[in-house]
Amino acid sequence: MNYGYVKVAAAIPCVKVADCKFNAGQIEKQIIIAEGKGVQIITFPELSITGYTCGDLFAQQLLIEEAEMGLIQIVNNTRQLDIISIVGMPVALNGSLLNAAVVIQKGKVLGVVPKTYLPNYKEFYEKRWFTSACEIKDDSVRLCGQVAPLGKNLLFETSDTTFGIEICEDLWAPVPPSSMLALQGAEIVFNMSADTEAIGKHAYLRSLISQQSARCIAGYVFSSCGFGESTTDVVFAGNGLIYENGTLLAASKRFSFEEQIVIGEIDVEYLRTERRVNTTFATCRSYTPLDAPVSRISTEYVNSKELNLTRTFDAHPFVPQGSTLDERCEEIFAIQTSGLAQRLQHTHAKSAVVGISGGLDSTLALLVCVRTFDKLGWSRKGIVGVTMPGFGTTDRTHTNAVELMNSLGVTVREVSIKEACIQHFKDIDHDINVHDVVYENSQARERTQILMDIANQTSGLVIGTGDLSELALGWATYNGDHMSMYGVNGSVPKTLVKHLVKWVAENGMDETSRATLLDIVDTPISPELIPADEAGNIKQITEDLVGPYELHDFFLYYFLRCGFRPSKIYLLATRTFKGVYDDETIKKWLSTFFRRFFNQQFKRSCLPDGPKVGSIAISPRGDWRMPSDASSSAWLKEIEVLG
Repeated sequence: MNYGYVKVAAAIPCVKVADCKFNAGQIEKQIIIAEGKGVQIITFPELSITGYTCGDLFAQQLLIEEAEMGLIQIVNNTRQLDIISIVGMPVALNGSLLNAAVVIQKGKVLGVVPKTYLPNYKEFYEKRWFTSACEIKDDSVRLCGQVAPLGKNLLFETSDTTFGIEICEDLWAPVPPSSMLALQGAEIVFNMSADTEAIGKHAYLRSLISQQSARCIAGYVFSSCGFGESTTDVVFAGNGLIYENGTLLAASKRFSFEEQIVIGEIDVEYLRTERRVNTTFATCRSYTPLDAPVSRISTEYVNSKELNLTRTFDAHPFVPQGSTLDERCEEIFAIQTSGLAQRLQHTHAKSAVVGISGGLDSTLALLVCVRTFDKLGWSRKGIVGVTMPGFGTTDRTHTNAVELMNSLGVTVREVSIKEACIQHFKDIDHDINVHDVVYENSQARERTQILMDIANQTSGLVIGTGDLSELALGWATYNGDHMSMYGVNGSVPKTLVKHLVKWVAENGMDETSRATLLDIVDTPISPELIPADEAGNIKQITEDLVGPYELHDFFLYYFLRCGFRPSKIYLLATRTFKGVYDDETIKKWLSTFFRRFFNQQFKRSCLPDGPKVGSIAISPRGDWRMPSDASSSAWLKEIEVLG
């Protein structure tokens, strides 16, 4: 099973200008290497059989014949291979010469795609030798003793994907051919190019390809001329680039003197999901006038060897790496702050009431309140931090909660919930020594009642602390910590909450607050609803009960953001967390994730308002609308047979 991945390659052979036999041999060698590595489709640079820089030699009959002989050599020597190859060469047609991409497989020429836009400015003189695809009326061409389909609107359909082709300058046009090809079904676009180098051009090229692949919601495979091309006036660096919906998957080494094959796997299943979700894509297809219908060419079966993924997957997809993390934290914090500021002003609230437990989520909510009040020019005393120690509260979390509130200068209130809960247990005839769901949830609901009433006392809003990961798992007490008047953390996953708190601690905090925040970051995650152990340490560790949040956030991302099925998520997780969790552990928590996600939807159906900060949110008014009684059986059955 390939799980929707198509293995592609951008090849950069070393060439000798006008030596077609040599160049064909180099191409043939790289095709064989790529086939051995499981590549299904490979593309070569523009005019790769002759070399791009032949100049007026393109007017020589001998060169045209040698190019065709080179193609015959490649076709004959690769006819036993399943791989689809896209090679570049000049193709003669009725007194014209085309700069063309030739698609071959198993000894057959599947189709010929001429270049549409011929650059004829600065160092480029292509109109001197070639004719644009727009000027060609023919729909077939004789090549290698075969009659092959010809045209700029060819789509090639394999058992796994549909792909189209554009050539170099086509990409730089205001409306590239790939845009039209994508609207008509191309999921991957291959571009054979002769991209010259100049200062700053490479970054612009990458941006261009990234944007085009994102705009088309497609894979984009780019191969450009490398070492061996003439350096009379320009230099070619040999760019091999593979993009997927705006994201770079693989890249060649620039200015290499050696041949290269850049390999990557494009997730066509993910692209299809993105296109279905983004209904603008379909709307654009219906509204866009097409100059000509596409011709669809069916290929032979492309051998799908056992899937060998070369691409890697971030274990923490919500948490960017390096300097990007600081930028992301600043942006998220700004979104949370702006959302809360608008809500406070709109409701004419005089206070923000936050339950402070000494844990990560309530800490982040408090920090958002502080930043918001500061930006509004309001006194921090308008923030009412309420610590509500209960049966499971430890000295560490209680101390951190109080010290943080004091160092930040907010109003501090402490209300113990013990006596109220004991009375409640008596009222409902519950044994206080039975530490079951009644015991736990009563405490959470008592705390919420206190916060709501204090908000009424102070003409304020209760600011919710629950995060995206908890809400996805339903790890919240219904009408307890599940409820608030505005939830600032509702779309922030747990793995990112920790980084946000740490980022705030290290950026602009006083020494006392910083020390407390860093200790909170290092405190085990716990609801603290069960009494501590004999040493006073936290006894109830959330991740022991519900599973590691880094796994659940990984599952959540690929389920909601990408629409992946459990078996595919399991495949990615076992590869990504190899050496961290064994396969059985991953399977166990994957089952827990899907079971809880479906069963706990009723809690998400009535979430309080709160700002969306990333690409994933589960607000019933926004991103995720799911019946509370939807069946999880299909997902759980697929998990049962894994391993």
